[in-house]
Amino acid sequence: MLEPLYVNRVSLLHRLPAALKLAVLLAAGLALFAVHDLRWLGGAAGLAALLAASTGVRVAALWRQVRALVWILAAIGAFAAWFQGWLAAAEILLRLCALVGLALAVTFSTRTSELVAVCEKALLPLERRGLLDAGKVALALALALRFVPEIWRHYLEIREAQAARGLDRHPLALLVPLIVRTLKRADQVAQAIDARG
Repeated sequence: MLEPLYVNRVSLLHRLPAALKLAVLLAAGLALFAVHDLRWLGGAAGLAALLAASTGVRVAALWRQVRALVWILAAIGAFAAWFQGWLAAAEILLRLCALVGLALAVTFSTRTSELVAVCEKALLPLERRGLLDAGKVALALALALRFVPEIWRHYLEIREAQAARGLDRHPLALLVPLIVRTLKRADQVAQAIDARG
């Protein structure tokens, strides 16, 4: 399995167990929603940015991960400012920036296989009660983590090819080849999983 976001280096954050990082991420996420002071939220966002930078990720790689979020955050900020005022918008944006920074720090410093293993262990109590199959849920999570970057890469390739043909403004010219490619790749993966039992 590819590690599209993991940064392979030695740091304190890399050495921490995946379970601890996920537990701290969950606790921090809950705590951030209890804080309303802009100074504390700004400090949390700054700390999250420092933690993400401490993983050794390159600026270009970091920008590729957050550039789509910039527009989403801008839209959320404008919507919140219009309906709730600038202070509420600043609070929401700082909280979201802190959450994204912490999530990126965990993702950059933890292998996908470790994250999936922690999720599988966390789901074992539900499996014992017969509510789900932890292995299948973990496999689905692993496939989602693996294929989201691949689907995005396919989208960029198709968009570039269609732009060369003058079809970049036509949504069907982008969506149909992307869906066909995604379904073809999903079929290949399904066959490989069946072959391995």
